Order: sequence, then C-alpha cells, then structure tokens
Amino acid sequence: MQPRIYTYKITFEEVPYYYYGSKKERYYNQEYWGSPVTNKWCWELYTPKKQILELFDYSDDGYKECIKVESRLIRPVLNDPWCLNENCGKSVSLKIRRNNGKNQGKKNFENSIGIWSYDKDTKLKVCSSGGKISGNLLLKNKKGLFGMSESDKKKCQIAGGKKQGSVNKKLKMGICGLTKEQRSENSKRQNSTRWKCLVTGHISTYNALSRFQNNRGIDKSMRTLVE
Repeated sequence: MQPRIYTYKITFEEVPYYYYGSKKERYYNQEYWGSPVTNKWCWELYTPKKQILELFDYSDDGYKECIKVESRLIRPVLNDPWCLNENCGKSVSLKIRRNNGKNQGKKNFENSIGIWSYDKDTKLKVCSSGGKISGNLLLKNKKGLFGMSESDKKKCQIAGGKKQGSVNKKLKMGICGLTKEQRSENSKRQNSTRWKCLVTGHISTYNALSRFQNNRGIDKSMRTLVE
C-alpha cells in the first residue's frame, strides 16, 4: 500500500474540541495525531479520534492542493472557542494575538519602549491625538456611535453613564468622592453662575442648561460662561 496525503479532523470523546490538519505520510497508515503546540494539553488530557476527510494524489501538486483545502477548513473556524487550531497560513487566532499583544506590552513597559519611553505629558498628548484620529475615522465611515440612529445613541449614552456611575460610586471617584458639604458647595457655585447655549442662545444655570441641552439632543460642550 502506498503512503497517502490527506486532510483530517481530530475530535475528542469527552469534549467538543476539534482540530483540522493535513498529513503527507512517509509510509502507509503512519500513526499521526496532529502537531499542536499551544493546545497540546487537550491531546494529553482527553481521548482523541481521527477522521480522514479527503485523499489527494501523492505528488507535489497533490500536496499543494491538500494545503489549500486545509486552509479552507480552518479559516472560517479559526476563532471558534472549540477550535484548537491557532494558525492558518499567516493568520493567527484572536487568542494568540491578544497574548502576543500582552507580552509585547509588558516588554515595552519593562524596557521603556514606545509610549512607555515618554513622560506623562507626552503620553497624554499621544493618547489624545490617537483618540481624535480614531474618532474622525469612525465619523467618516459611519461606524460605532456614528453609525447608530439617534435613539440608539441615547440608549448607549444612558447605559454608559449608568456603568460609569457605578464605577465612580464603587471607587469613590468624581462627585462620589466628595463629602456632602463639598457637593453642596459645588452646587451653590454652579447655580450662582449663568451659562449660554451656543446653539439656541438660551441662558440658565449650569445644571438647568444641561437638562435643556439634553432634552434637545444638543452637545453639552456647546455652551459658554456668561460674564
């Protein structure tokens, strides 16, 4: 019997994990159970079963075709949580990319490379600049918040506000970190000044103008202090 070239699928008796691969045998029926690196633990912990999916001509062209078919099997499921493949050609799974990013970030921090080589003021400028560029791209391509309807935007803003409020309360940040007397003093200071809406010209106290602009969908940055 001649050796074979084939694609295969590994499954496990105890769990729904699976793995796709290809093999060019040195001799017929050569025992082979894949060559995982990142997820080798699954082969050691559970009972693997192999299913040969497709056979190819035992030639250079046959092997090339086999590799192409293997890629077509893996690529759609590369980020499936049950798929044990972590690579497909030059593509790697999100799990590997996240791990690589964390490791690189840690190395950069330890060696003061990239943004970690900047002083605090420069870091803030770089982050602010990056945020503006990202925001402009989202606006241009109508993605993220800019791709939502006005009603969906309001829902996200309300949900985000509630979440941030819970965080502030838990960590004693922002207004949640002030004493009752400090909050009272801030309220008196805000109510003693008058602010003007730059869109409508409406003038009121800080908090009242906030409610006015919120009810009309006006950005609260569109205001100025009335002297």
